[in-house]
This record gives sequence, structure tokens and C-alpha cells, in this order.
Amino acid sequence: MFGKRAKLGPSPLTLDQESFSTLIGRQTVVEGQLRVRESVRIDGELIGLVHAPADQAVAVVVSPTGHVEGDIIARRVVIAGRVSGHIHAQDRVELHAGCLVQGDIKYGSIAIEHGARVLGLLLQVDDAQERIEHDTQAALARVQSGSHSTG
Repeated sequence: MFGKRAKLGPSPLTLDQESFSTLIGRQTVVEGQLRVRESVRIDGELIGLVHAPADQAVAVVVSPTGHVEGDIIARRVVIAGRVSGHIHAQDRVELHAGCLVQGDIKYGSIAIEHGARVLGLLLQVDDAQERIEHDTQAALARVQSGSHSTG
């Protein structure tokens, strides 16, 4: 009864559940846009935008040693390190204990471990809401650029 402890299954927030085609190493600093079509793990530092196409099941993972200074846009985003920028995950965001996000997070679903820190807004969005926001922003940009027509 008190002998062996039953081994619990993996936590839903386990970093080693992913396989990665791209790895940015601990001693690596990348500056500029990173456009990915397959999952990427960032153990080093990335200064710039990380973007994955919305129609592809791509995960962007920032490991405990990783740091991103810029926005992250992907279907799934897992943060265990630091992000100074906004995150937009069409499907899911996972925030692990000890992580720090300085920016707003838009997500379809979210999991947050105790000890994760967010300095920004958490905004749950769906596809219809995203289309409305995109159309509104495009219209505002046209008006601000002076390309609207007057009758």
C-alpha cells in the first residue's frame, strides 16, 4: 500500500513532447526575422520577429535559457524562458513556471503554470474575431495613409 509510488504521466506542460527541425543554440544570437515552416526551439537569443504560417501546425518553443526580443506569431507557442514582445498563438499558448513575458498574449487556449509571469494583457480570440480585427486595422491604415476616397 505504501511501497512503490505510482508514476504519474507527463504533465501537459512538458517541453520534451515536441520534436524540432530547427534549434537555435544556447550560445547563438540571431538578429532579424525568423520565418519558420516547421517547429523551432530557441535556446539562445533571437532579436526580431518569429513568424509561422497560420495554416501550418508549427510550434515555437522558447526554452528556459531562451530569450526573444520581438513578437511571436504561430499556431502553438510554448514559453519557458523570456519574451519581450507580443505573442499571437492561433491554437495554444503554454507558460511554464519561471517564464517572463513582457507583452500582450492573444491565444485560442492557454495553460499557465504557477510561477509564470506576464506583464501584459491576456486576450482570448477566435477566428471570426481575428478577421474582424484584421479588417478594422486594414481600414484604419488606409484612412491614415490618405488612400480613402471622398465623394
